[in-house]
Parts: sequence; C-alpha cells; structure tokens
Amino acid sequence: MHRTLIDAISAAITDASGSHFIGIQDQSVSGGDINEAYLLSDGTQSFFIKLNTSAMLSMFVAEAQALTAIRKTSSIQAPRPVTHGISEHHAFLVLETIDFGPPSTDSWQQMGQQLAAMHRSTAAQFGWPEQNTIGSNPQHNAWTSDWANFFGEQRLRPQFKLAHKNGLKLAHTEALIEQVAVLLNDHHPVPSLLHGDLWSGNASFCHDGNPVLFDPASYYGDRETDLAFSEYFGGFPSDFYSGYNQAWPLPSGYQQRKTLYNLYHMLNHANLFGGNYTTEAQQLIFQLLT
Repeated sequence: MHRTLIDAISAAITDASGSHFIGIQDQSVSGGDINEAYLLSDGTQSFFIKLNTSAMLSMFVAEAQALTAIRKTSSIQAPRPVTHGISEHHAFLVLETIDFGPPSTDSWQQMGQQLAAMHRSTAAQFGWPEQNTIGSNPQHNAWTSDWANFFGEQRLRPQFKLAHKNGLKLAHTEALIEQVAVLLNDHHPVPSLLHGDLWSGNASFCHDGNPVLFDPASYYGDRETDLAFSEYFGGFPSDFYSGYNQAWPLPSGYQQRKTLYNLYHMLNHANLFGGNYTTEAQQLIFQLLT
C-alpha cells in the first residue's frame, strides 16, 4: 500500500478505536479472489485490511454489518469490524487480526455446535435489511414471508438474469423457478441467521482451537443452505456435521433440498468465473427438473 492510503487507514483506525495508530509496516496477504488484503502494523498491534475500488464500499459496509450480527449472537467467533471508508480510489475495511492455529481434537465438532447455535438467532421474515453481495455479485434480500418465494425470486431469478446479461446460455430457467415451490413443498423453515457463504475457505480456528467464521454474505434464511454449501466443495469433516446434528438435527428431506440450494452458489460462480461452472449449473437445473 502507498503511504497516502496507509495514512488514511491509520487515521480511520485512530478515530474508531480512540487509540493513536500509525501504520509503519504493511504485508500483503494472499487467499482472496475479489479483494486485496494486507496486515497493517504499528510495531505493537496489527489490523487486517481489505481493499477494493471505491465503488465497492457498500460491499464492505455489508460485510461489517454481517460480522457484527454474527458476533452479537455470542455463538461463534467472527472478526470484529473496526472501521471502513474511502481514500482516493480505494475502499477499505479494517478488521481485528485473528491469530489462527490448528484445530484441536474437538474443534470441528465445536464448530458444528456453534453454527447451530448461531442459526437459532431468527427473524420474523426471510431476507436482510438491505442488499448485500455474494462474492462481488449483488445479493437481493427483500423481506419475504414465504421461503420458497424468497429462494425463487430473491436468489435464483437475479442470478439467471445476471447470467443472461453475461451471455451465459442456460436452458429451462423459468421452469426451474416455477418448480421451486414443488421442491420445497411442506418445508417451512424458520428464518435463521446465516453465514451465507459457508465453504472451508471462510472457516478456520484460532490459536486456542476455537472456531472462527469470516467473509460472510449473511441473511435470514433456511439454515440448511449453510450446511448444503459446506458440503459442495468439501473440507468439512464428519465431526462438524455430527456436532451440528447433536445440537439441532436437520429435518428429513435435506438431502434432496441441498441440490436446489447449491444451484444458487453454482450460478453465482458461473457469473463470477464462467467456464465449467456454467456447465455444472445447467446440469443441476436438468437434475432438479427430472
């Protein structure tokens, strides 16, 4: 990071924390597809910095809101948002630094139990106070009382529209949306607080073995969607799922519904990255319609 940006972020940290901070060392951190990431230190304390273009400030604001909501449940650890803002052409988000470490013997089971506890934080309807993002794509969250309607209209339809805009060729999209009510027939979940983007890259452990979640795309929805996406790319061992089901067993029919739920993420990956994700999304659509 150049000095002007470091000074702006340092001033924002000082204002937010009430403690004087001047960043003197920044270290690039790898791992993200969307943002640049750095550790910024004054020699005593350090902060985790995310950077993007100034147009993406709302994405960082939404992430900070989601992390705050997760932390308020006192169920599972998430990084504390410190501040966010704009300097010249950059938007930035400042988070506390997590001291990561390996899991202990029961860490994965604990993560499952804590996720179930987080899911017990509920709302009156499905949605979120405002639109946020899934990756860098918009995620629509208009409050809706019916889950099937929410998932069809707020999750699948915007992704299908974006795919069309991006020139991706997908067949039978309207038929699939019409099928959502059938696929979710007699399934009436409570609107649970979700992580929203729960894959192994967004979950880890602190140095003491306690679980921590980060990079959320939160909203209130069916808790099964978090579990479904955690399975899609793998990385979560059986202890995670046994811990979750001990705390709050999943209802029957989950194995059928998870394919529908993961279509949303596959469509989002197709819109972000193209390639084989588009083919896989089409295959899921055919599978769900047969």
